[in-house]
Amino acid sequence: MTRVLILGGTGDARKLAERLVERSGLHVTSSLAGRVREPQLPPGEVRVGGFGGPDGLADWIRNEQVSAVIDATHPFARTMTGNAVAAARSAGCPLLVLRRPAWQPEAGDDWRSVPSMTAAAALLPELGERIFLTTGRQGLAHFAELDLQFLVRTVDPPEPPLPPRTTVLLARGPFTVDDELALLREHRIDALVSKNSGGSMTSAKLVAARELGLPVVMVQRPPRPDAPSTGTVEQAVAWLDEVLRGHAG
Repeated sequence: MTRVLILGGTGDARKLAERLVERSGLHVTSSLAGRVREPQLPPGEVRVGGFGGPDGLADWIRNEQVSAVIDATHPFARTMTGNAVAAARSAGCPLLVLRRPAWQPEAGDDWRSVPSMTAAAALLPELGERIFLTTGRQGLAHFAELDLQFLVRTVDPPEPPLPPRTTVLLARGPFTVDDELALLREHRIDALVSKNSGGSMTSAKLVAARELGLPVVMVQRPPRPDAPSTGTVEQAVAWLDEVLRGHAG
């Protein structure tokens, strides 16, 4: 039985698992960080929790006799990706980083690109009073000192510290453009903050911001890791086929 490890937690990771579990002779394990209480589980074997850093992950790869690792974590999961690259290199295991393409601004967009959450927070006071913060639960402390009105949307309740004037909306996407337009109007939002998570289609919140002429503070991705990478599930499957053919040869 050939074993493949998918470092997951994204929609692309679930799609990849769906493609691979159907194959005979292939054992697929998807690993989730465990930060969401009720994650959308992919098919196949699922493990939840960390490995104990790059050394622990390298040991797991060796012990489980993994033939290939595909890192399909979030584009901002910099630590996990770094650990994966180091572990695969140490274990002598082929690794591919699957990252969906970054969003690109279109005509009518008013994006303010920044390198970090700290830079995003510094920019907000000049953009308005009511801010839609769509960066997830991680990193909200960067905005905790701002005396602005924040709307924060997350899957699970965020932990403090939070900005003093924060409305928390618990919801799981996907959301439609009409949903986002209604939300932005209801809360009279002046500006959005988003990470450039990317994808084949522009996020509905960005389309809604464009239609309403709202500025978007876009946090750019960390640098691309020093490892083979691709942008689609189909290309990841093709890469894995090449790796497995090499093993068979």
